[in-house]
Amino acid sequence: MAVLGVGVACSEDDGGSAPKATSPAATSTPAAPIPTTGPPAVSTATTVLGELRAVDWRRVDLGFVSAYILVRGGEAAVVDTGVAGSAGDIGKALTTAGLDWDAVGHVVLTHAHGDHVGSLPDVLALAAGATGYAGAGDIPSITSPRPLVAVGDGDRVFDLEIIATPGHTLGHVSVLDRAGGLLVAGDALNGGGESGVVGPNPRFSADLALANASVAKLAGLEFEIVVFGHGDPLEGGAAAHVADLAATL
Repeated sequence: MAVLGVGVACSEDDGGSAPKATSPAATSTPAAPIPTTGPPAVSTATTVLGELRAVDWRRVDLGFVSAYILVRGGEAAVVDTGVAGSAGDIGKALTTAGLDWDAVGHVVLTHAHGDHVGSLPDVLALAAGATGYAGAGDIPSITSPRPLVAVGDGDRVFDLEIIATPGHTLGHVSVLDRAGGLLVAGDALNGGGESGVVGPNPRFSADLALANASVAKLAGLEFEIVVFGHGDPLEGGAAAHVADLAATL
């Protein structure tokens, strides 16, 4: 698997303190305040012998931040959209997966910071049939061309489990594919350090104590792979490394 290193940072707004993404590239490895009403969270499944098939995940490396494409049965979910201007690179990653924008049925935003939602208007314009989702606490801060569905603990999107992980922002969510042992952590965790995983960035976290409690919550889940908004994916024994981290916070 070839991935590019990224820095551990997150901006608080679209044009704020975060550096501009440079030399964006997609790597194949394996979206004014708006209403919170909209279509219900969608659960679509492709099954193999009665069991849910793991998603095929692809990282879209945008320089200092990453988006992710999760593919199952010819349909895709996009998790986070990067800074403004990132839609083209997400589209290229879809192409490498043999898909186009029509295959995107879901756009999940881990949180409202501009380096994660900056391309949401473009992504939803291109993925005309997609539903957008975000944590209720963050939706009022996200500019979207159509209503977003509020999601949290117990909700499922594309048969992916939504995990409420507040602290970095109050509405932060993470995404778990239990079938494949994959956790998309957003900025609830970051890649780096000796073990490959470090905690939420104190500089950009709204409530660090709450963010650290979310790390402990994630440590109680079962997964083998964790991918981040910032930093390289950690593959193999990831839950154990997150548990070790949680014990230090």
